[in-house]
Parts: sequence; structure tokens; C-alpha cells
Amino acid sequence: MLIVVSYDVVNDRRRTRLAHALKDFGHRVQYSVFECLLDAEALENLQKRVEKLIDPQEDSVRLYRLCRECQSQLAIVGIGKPPSDPEVYVL
Repeated sequence: MLIVVSYDVVNDRRRTRLAHALKDFGHRVQYSVFECLLDAEALENLQKRVEKLIDPQEDSVRLYRLCRECQSQLAIVGIGKPPSDPEVYVL
């Protein structure tokens, strides 16, 4: 499933660590937005990792699940390309 992750992290160090962690699961499409093609187990791993990296009293991370139909209707205006399955997954 396609997961869109957006975040607003106050602390620079936490924000950098989160961005590096998200690169293990997907691709950055905007400064604080990643697209990840994940199965249920990888999604659970992502959520656990995010929980360890942020301060829930100060930071916000949102994970949006998009169904196949929604993913097929993805529209991009300007530069960018739709997400595709990577040849190799790094977890």
C-alpha cells in the first residue's frame, strides 16, 4: 500500500534523524513529505521507528494510507513522478 508520511518536527536533530529513517522506507517527494510503498509489517516497523525518534509533546507525524484505487488516481502537477516499487527494500 502507498503510505504518505508528512511531518513537522521542532528540533533539528530529531528532524534529521527522522528524515534519515524515512529514507529507509520510501522516497522524499517534498521537504517534509515521503511516499512509501509498504506491506503491513513494514508499516508497523515504520510506526515503531517514528515513535522512538520524535517527541510526541512537540512533534507531529502523519501517515496517510492510500488504497490502490486512490493511488491509481494520483495527480502530480509540476515536477515529480509517481511512486513505484523499488528493486531492493532496505529495512
